[in-house]
Amino acid sequence: MLEGLSQLGYELAYQSHAEAILSGDFPDAVGELEAALVNFSIPITEIVGSGGGETEGTQRLRRTLFGLGWPKTQFDIRKIINGVEAESITHEIDHVKDFMVNDQPRKIALEIEWNNKDPFFDRDLENFKRLHAEGAISVGIIITRGSSLQDSLLTLVRQFAAAQNINSFNDLVQFGVDPTRRQREMVNAGVRRGRTFQESWSQVFVGDKFGAATTHWRKLMDRVARRVGNPCPLLLIGLPSGIITF
Repeated sequence: MLEGLSQLGYELAYQSHAEAILSGDFPDAVGELEAALVNFSIPITEIVGSGGGETEGTQRLRRTLFGLGWPKTQFDIRKIINGVEAESITHEIDHVKDFMVNDQPRKIALEIEWNNKDPFFDRDLENFKRLHAEGAISVGIIITRGSSLQDSLLTLVRQFAAAQNINSFNDLVQFGVDPTRRQREMVNAGVRRGRTFQESWSQVFVGDKFGAATTHWRKLMDRVARRVGNPCPLLLIGLPSGIITF
């Protein structure tokens, strides 16, 4: 299943029999996901120009999913005891779609965590756990930066800086990059220690925007190892470095 993505370097992990559930009951969902991701790419200029936030590429992926019928959805769960509402919880999920299974609609929920603070994984997984326990969803899916992408970001940004001859803060303006005062001080400090401007800026940019405490594959798998979200069936997808284009 999802062999096309595996061949392209996507990381895939399944929890709580998700692979069997998806292949047996949700082949259309699998096909839609593969179609949305197999040609997915993000130009390096969008990585740099996004300032570390959600790129235009991830917004395009969202629009693709919306077009395939995966809208943002709000779940309201209320517990009523003897006519009195005892509990009310709302969960908002980025993308949700109904698929018919044995003539009954069954929902799959999907979150894209391109570059948030890593505690967002706890939120997503706990939401999936609760929604699954209530019978609201059958499977939860998370898409995030894979380990190959996370590990290569500094090299990719350095490659961009060299290709574009970035040798000053003024050279960054055309790409929509305006470092903060603190970031400028850090870059200048690196230059004083003997680094080139390209090296110092690349290191500060990647460390500041895509650091270890953001949402990426290893942080997600840390949660899974601690069984956060268990026993909701999960499909976890890591975006590979190969999606970045120049």
